[in-house]
Amino acid sequence: MATSTKSHKLITLNELTEKILSYAPDADIALLRKAYYFSHEAHCSQKRKEGTPYIGHPLSVASMLADMHLDVMTIIAGLLHDTVEDTETKLQDIKEIFGDEVAFLVGSLTKLSKIQFQTREDAQAENFRRMFLAMAEDIRVILIKFADRLHNIKTLQHLPPSRQRRIAQETLDIYAPLANRLGIGWMRIEFEDTSFKYLMPAVYRDLLKKVAKRREAQEGYINEVARQIKEKLASYDIPAEVSGRVKHLYGIYRKMQIQQIPFEQLYDVLGLRIITDTQNHCYEILGIIHSLWTPIPGRFKDYIALPKSNMYQSLHTSVIGPKGERVEFQVRTREMHRIAEEGIAAHWMYKEEGRVLQKDAKYIKWLRELIQSQKDLHDAKEFLDVVKGEVVPEVVYVFTPGGEIKELPSGSTPVDFAYGIHTEVGHKCVGAKVNGRIVPLRYQLQSGDTVEIITSPSHGPSRDWLKFVVTQRAKSRIKQWIKAEERKQSLELGHKILETAFRKRGLSPSIIKSPEMDEVAAAFSMRSREDLIVSIGYGKVSAQQVANRFQPEKKEEAAAEEVLLKKPLKKTKDIGGITIKGVDNILYHTAHCCYPVPGDRLVGFVTRGKGVTIHRHDCPNLERLAVDDTRLVKVDWTPTGDRTSITKLNVETMDRPGMLAKLSALFSSMNVNITHLEATSTQDGRARFTFFIQAKDKAQLLKLTQKIASTEGVFRVRR
Repeated sequence: MATSTKSHKLITLNELTEKILSYAPDADIALLRKAYYFSHEAHCSQKRKEGTPYIGHPLSVASMLADMHLDVMTIIAGLLHDTVEDTETKLQDIKEIFGDEVAFLVGSLTKLSKIQFQTREDAQAENFRRMFLAMAEDIRVILIKFADRLHNIKTLQHLPPSRQRRIAQETLDIYAPLANRLGIGWMRIEFEDTSFKYLMPAVYRDLLKKVAKRREAQEGYINEVARQIKEKLASYDIPAEVSGRVKHLYGIYRKMQIQQIPFEQLYDVLGLRIITDTQNHCYEILGIIHSLWTPIPGRFKDYIALPKSNMYQSLHTSVIGPKGERVEFQVRTREMHRIAEEGIAAHWMYKEEGRVLQKDAKYIKWLRELIQSQKDLHDAKEFLDVVKGEVVPEVVYVFTPGGEIKELPSGSTPVDFAYGIHTEVGHKCVGAKVNGRIVPLRYQLQSGDTVEIITSPSHGPSRDWLKFVVTQRAKSRIKQWIKAEERKQSLELGHKILETAFRKRGLSPSIIKSPEMDEVAAAFSMRSREDLIVSIGYGKVSAQQVANRFQPEKKEEAAAEEVLLKKPLKKTKDIGGITIKGVDNILYHTAHCCYPVPGDRLVGFVTRGKGVTIHRHDCPNLERLAVDDTRLVKVDWTPTGDRTSITKLNVETMDRPGMLAKLSALFSSMNVNITHLEATSTQDGRARFTFFIQAKDKAQLLKLTQKIASTEGVFRVRR
């Protein structure tokens, strides 16, 4: 039984040449050789972390691109992709020697190393933004980047653990779902499994052993089922290849998490794949399978009639096979199998002007629409969050009243559907009918639903919609509307507060519109006087501080306040090491919805009259609250001495004696104190624990969660 992964060993230039000529006999091999020697010379003094010559990396990238049967210009760009970033080579050199096409690809993959960013996250987000924009022009950009990333994560063992985890998490968050969206199944599997190995090594090793044991125990059974179906298909004269398949490790782990069951209760770790010649034969084979064994209700999926968004096509069914065992089948044509494995790389072709042909354009249509709809997002991190949300693996298919089919992420609501039609339809949405029946706006749409949106011209979006909408389009449009409304309200309130402060000081409110007001706004690091007034309305800036600027006798006080504004906030008794940037002496506290600790990526949210609440950057409540980024402030928090912070862990386990004692002993072994505990049991034999603990920082918390996750009987652990 084989999984859908590919291995890549370092090959020589001659072997690379032979590989390319096997599928592209007219390829410009002379230019390829020139690119190899150019790259070799540029990287001649460099070595990889493992001590090998650096040229091995671009050569491996080129080999993977050749495995995908890409054109020689793409492979040349793969050989040269690091030259501009890591050597003295200029992009103009690439352009003069290898042409505009190669220069565009290499330039799109070169990081913005010359620009100074405040944080590594800012630099990462902006680099991804540039790459996505280039990818919308030429899909080969991401294919080269995929090969580059795959070789890098295959050699992660030579990096420090912190970098291993960072690169693995980035791969799992961005590259794996993007590979899935572009239909490159084998690469998605390699991204996921290798990342899983470094992010949760103990869980990975445990699952690897269990899968090997299950495979050994059931291989004979699967072979017997395969023999029976082969004989039956042969009797009907249907050509077919039948092979066993093993789900990849991360896929198994995700299924355990979603279904909240231990490995022992998973029935579809092993299965059978049947590849035939025509679509009609696929359905005939399905009928034969169901005639031999009883199908399990709800386990049949027809991805041939309704392909996934990445053009994946196959029939999936599960049956009660011989001896009462469950068996999962996948049935597809050879062409469907090729597309399932290679995606956009399976049958891509470029015209002379470098644009993807119409038949392949649907692969990246979603990306171009995404970039177009998000063109007003100036923040690169927000853009990256939007992209992450769009590369969703599961979708539902619903219909408009006119019969037009719409594809939406699984879990979408009528509000997502409304914004998918038009922004104004979303804004004016007051209700919805699904299949002719009124449903709540938070109703989760199912495949096959017909959706009708009820609108009102006087209606506007609700902040509560952010609690249940799924699509990034809906989220961003709702946030933009609320942000505009809140800004308008804060502008009015700021005007009133400032006018009152001026009158108390005997100043004319007309000063607000004077040129001096622009100078004061600049002194407070604001882009305009309007921004300053909005900040007063939000409570980020004091109206008294602004008024002081216009009174000569208050100059010294104003200067002192300016110094205070630029100083970091001093430590308080209960929280140490916190710095809030851009805000003067202000109250603050940590949020009890996400319980941040040092090491987390943090954001402060300015609450009128209550100071700053400090949240984790990924706190779901923050997304709903902070629709206006003018209310967000940057926060730094570094561990100080032996100080600890209260945080929360939710653990779900089997409900059996000794489970709590086992977990408590684990906390104790990690020198972590439990301050409070809540426990409940469920009717399906599970126990849910909420531990309130004292943690020093995120690193300690990560080690703790990994140990808990690998404990026998634990289904899930999360913050």
